[in-house]
Amino acid sequence: MKTTQITPETLAGSVISVPPLARSQDGRLCRDNNQKIVRHLESGGVTTLLYGGNAILYHVAVSEFAELLGMLVDIAAAETLVIPSVGPAFGTMMDQAAILRDFSFPTAMILPTRDVVTPAGVGRGVRRFVEATEKPTVLYIKHDGYIDVETAKGLVDDGLISWIKYAIVKDDPSDDPFLRSLVDAVGAKRIVSGIGEQPAIVHLRDFGLQGFTSGCVCVAPSLSMQMLRALKSEDYVTAERIRETFSPLEDLRNSINPIRVLHTALALAGIAETGPMIPLLSEIDESHRPAITAAAKTLLTAG
Repeated sequence: MKTTQITPETLAGSVISVPPLARSQDGRLCRDNNQKIVRHLESGGVTTLLYGGNAILYHVAVSEFAELLGMLVDIAAAETLVIPSVGPAFGTMMDQAAILRDFSFPTAMILPTRDVVTPAGVGRGVRRFVEATEKPTVLYIKHDGYIDVETAKGLVDDGLISWIKYAIVKDDPSDDPFLRSLVDAVGAKRIVSGIGEQPAIVHLRDFGLQGFTSGCVCVAPSLSMQMLRALKSEDYVTAERIRETFSPLEDLRNSINPIRVLHTALALAGIAETGPMIPLLSEIDESHRPAITAAAKTLLTAG
């Protein structure tokens, strides 16, 4: 596992994959199937793995956090960067901070929540977490009102932020005054588009963001990497063609549930057995499985 500090070049060098977390039928972590997912990503040229929402780390038990981190260290190749997530509750993330100190991950992402937070409070929480881990963190901006630009800039200026995952969904991603203000305040080199392939072209072309995260990259890693290279070379025609290839599975994720569809899609495509959904989430309805199977297998073949 790669343990060096993350640079803008790191963020630009690979699609930042956001994999699901495979579990056995009894709910325990499944090393073999998680390794299958990682090897599938690595075989397509992906070198950055971010375990967060798609891995359902919102609901991970603190009591299994050390086991999870140890597994991630063991299954990643030497040049693969792995980033775990913590929180979203403040008490949870502080308990996890003590565990993280025993591992060599260069950063961890704080999962966001839209409830029981204020922008200034989020800023204080980030500072406390970084003090506890002695490592900069990934700031995940997913909801309007979660943090303001001034607070985010203060965290960046004080060296507390490794990079920012920006994932506020807009009907028109080109019309985003908050993102424009954020880029103006902290620069674009440490901000990554955080909503998959669909808004990535606009975010990289119009706002200059450094890279993008993706869940569907776990199905077609080589294809997603081709899109990143096309964007970096300003070949937007190729990037758009690839983006459209991802749309059928992404549309199902958006219409049903992003996490649950991706979790199921990897199993239905034959990439790895991802196992049961962890409570408080439920399984995908049987009626949706044929469409997910078709979209996932088509994307896998295209990649």
